[in-house]
Amino acid sequence: MIVPKYNLWLERDGKVALSAWRICLLEAIEEMGSITAAAVMMEVPYRRAWQRLHEMEERLGIPLVKTEIGGVGGGGAKLTPKARDLIARFHRFADGLENEIEARYQRTFAEG
Repeated sequence: MIVPKYNLWLERDGKVALSAWRICLLEAIEEMGSITAAAVMMEVPYRRAWQRLHEMEERLGIPLVKTEIGGVGGGGAKLTPKARDLIARFHRFADGLENEIEARYQRTFAEG
């Protein structure tokens, strides 16, 4: 069976600024309270998670995460209010696209 698939991302100057994967990374940082734990949760190397976070911040021109250096209680990471807003806006934008793509696919490729 053939089914439609899509991948959504937003670019700035031809480079990925936000994507579904990057939004998941931000959500994992929010949930886990650290970039390291988020990387483990997403099954990616810490370096890749950190690089993608840095790319997002650079391309969007805003800080997305506030980090705290470790100590007795350990370090951590928290999303900025702007990061939380971007997550919500990305979800509002993406919600319903899968249904729209499926409907367009059916109209275009439906047998009959």
